[in-house]
Amino acid sequence: MPERPFESYLNLEAVPARFGPTAVTIGNFDGVHRGHQAILRRTLDRARADDWKAVAVLFDPHPLRIVAPDRAPKLLSTPDERTERIRALGLDAAVVLRFTRELMRLSPEEFVREVLVERLGVRHVVVGRNFRFGHRHEGDVDTLERLGQTFGFGLDAVDGVRFRGKVVSSSAVRQALEAGRSAEARRLLGRAPSVRGRVVAGRGIGSKQTVPTLNLAPDSDIEPASGVYVTRTRELSGDRCWRSVTNVGVRPTFGGGDKIIETHLLDPLDGVSPERIEVAFFSRLRSEMKFETAEALRRQILVDAGRAQKFFAKLAVFERRTA
Repeated sequence: MPERPFESYLNLEAVPARFGPTAVTIGNFDGVHRGHQAILRRTLDRARADDWKAVAVLFDPHPLRIVAPDRAPKLLSTPDERTERIRALGLDAAVVLRFTRELMRLSPEEFVREVLVERLGVRHVVVGRNFRFGHRHEGDVDTLERLGQTFGFGLDAVDGVRFRGKVVSSSAVRQALEAGRSAEARRLLGRAPSVRGRVVAGRGIGSKQTVPTLNLAPDSDIEPASGVYVTRTRELSGDRCWRSVTNVGVRPTFGGGDKIIETHLLDPLDGVSPERIEVAFFSRLRSEMKFETAEALRRQILVDAGRAQKFFAKLAVFERRTA
């Protein structure tokens, strides 16, 4: 079967006519964790069985930003990041639905008819077992199954993936990150949690008094708990990648301030400073600490760097064994 080019649409109106037939999954997919991956892979398998397009429909902004802003979660990823990960899993297209009050008011039947049937040419739908949709969340998987009989599409409702007895969820990933449990977040996601953003100018303290760093202005809402982490830093516009140690915090040794993410590269930069990077968090080394002098902090950073290098050496051995 020839490989299809990936299609990405930033709104429903951009989807071309005669788009289907499709197998479609619907959700927020924030973080694209192991549970999401199970649903996305089921969608891909169902599409490939009949040579349909495998399509993920996601919402932006998060519905709670419109319905109840005070309860809206901090997001793990931007729509672009989610779309990239959906593409990496092999799906054929991602469609971003702009979540508006007009969309919110659609009844379950209107949503299915106008979005899934008329615009996306759906033949099969794959969702999580607890999926809700339509005005006031009136629709569930039973509703979707009945509407499938009416409009001629099938349905798979996928059970949640469990980790240590609990269902994997975006909320669980957020809680792990905000508590500094990056290893737990890594197991829930199936990869190291990461933060993307622009490299911004710092106060110049690192290059003069401790060690040089790249300072990150994150795109997403979520940030790991304050502390020092073993990380890997990747240039988003190229193929450069570095082992690194990253501090998340307020730099109390230098008087504190706003929370920042600053990364010290363990490998040579080799060229100009990157404009945009992704920092992947593997393991938390320690809490952020206040040191009596900049030199004391510099010595601790070198200790942290040594521990990070040992971590990467062990990781390389593990990756070779499991390759």
